[in-house]
Amino acid sequence: IIEKLDYLKDLGINLVYLTPVFKSDSSHKYNTGDYYEIDPQFGTKEDARELVRSCHERGMRVVFDAVFNHSGSDFFAFQDVLKNQERSQYVDWYHIDSFPVETGKVNYYTFAERAAYMPKLNTANQEVKDYLIEVGIYWVEEIGIDGWRLDVSDEVDHSFWRDFTKAVKAVRPDAVIIGEIMHEAPSFLRGDEMDGIMNYPFKVAMVDFFATRKIDAEEFNGILTRNRASYMNSISRQMWNLVGSHDTKRFLTECDEKVDRLKLATAFQFFYIGVPYIYYGDEVGMSGALDPYCRGCMLWEEDEQDRDLHRFYKRLIHLRRLNKELIYGDFEILHLEGGLLVFRRTYEGKSIVVAINNSDREGHVKKRLGDKAVDLITAETLSLRKGLTLDPMEFRIFRIRNKEKRRGSDSEGRG
Repeated sequence: IIEKLDYLKDLGINLVYLTPVFKSDSSHKYNTGDYYEIDPQFGTKEDARELVRSCHERGMRVVFDAVFNHSGSDFFAFQDVLKNQERSQYVDWYHIDSFPVETGKVNYYTFAERAAYMPKLNTANQEVKDYLIEVGIYWVEEIGIDGWRLDVSDEVDHSFWRDFTKAVKAVRPDAVIIGEIMHEAPSFLRGDEMDGIMNYPFKVAMVDFFATRKIDAEEFNGILTRNRASYMNSISRQMWNLVGSHDTKRFLTECDEKVDRLKLATAFQFFYIGVPYIYYGDEVGMSGALDPYCRGCMLWEEDEQDRDLHRFYKRLIHLRRLNKELIYGDFEILHLEGGLLVFRRTYEGKSIVVAINNSDREGHVKKRLGDKAVDLITAETLSLRKGLTLDPMEFRIFRIRNKEKRRGSDSEGRG
């Protein structure tokens, strides 16, 4: 990763989230064997420090994955339970049904269904809570990471997350705390636990509208409106809006390899409210079905990459970072019809209008969208007084520059 930071910087990335890097005997590393050691397959603790330093030098932040719902079966506490059974001082660190505890019988709670190698931790136990909170503080304080993504966080109690967040933010007030919850989660997002979640309801809606076209623009907007209405505005702005992850099919696969659909979805993702999240390789056209196919190695050979798509991602990232309306602006729907979607982002009196035609037919918006508009991609200046026509599978993005009212005239209001 350190060797590829210039690639990420050139793309425009300003935060890198890593799935688990702690010592573990699996390929996915979600069964933690040691929370204080980097897995030797990835490097050393000093390599982790260098990664953080190198990212910070480039204006990029680093978020680690915290697996606190369960440990690995080789974690010291569970090994002590297997060895000493009822007499173990760690017997209350887990949820045990009966003795003797045996991985073959799986007579204890686990992640998923009878996943023997991932016993569920008892985060209501004060010793467990103290241990895991110290882990959270250590990597922020000693290694310098910028926050945590919390694995299956809806399976851990609220009390733990409130104490965890309070402790981590006492050390680093701007540390980001993001939960992995695959459904709406208002009870975790009241301001005292998580800053946001991986926005899977957004992801599902994106697949249904852009990739498979199971729903139209009106239903798509309804889903996103309910999503935003579930949270405080400050929380909605910190949601990680993804279209794919290591746990789902890649978006290009969902699109049946139709790159134009991926492009439209990515445009919406970057111009919508919230934080755009790119799953590595999507920007060069990687595809893949469910695990393990969605977790393929990054495609580095440029002759095998979709370089046009890569340039497209760079352009969108640049547009978003250049225009504060796309980051901080309010969101307002202007037009919904079939596959046609038009919305406005407004910030400090300035506005940007985005029009997307997710359809194989020409789209027409027959309403006034603005007086003078500047296309942010082509720099063309035009009027949107009479609306707009979009080609099939086209999107346009405009900065609106309405004429100022003349003193004593109401002509502007009659337009």
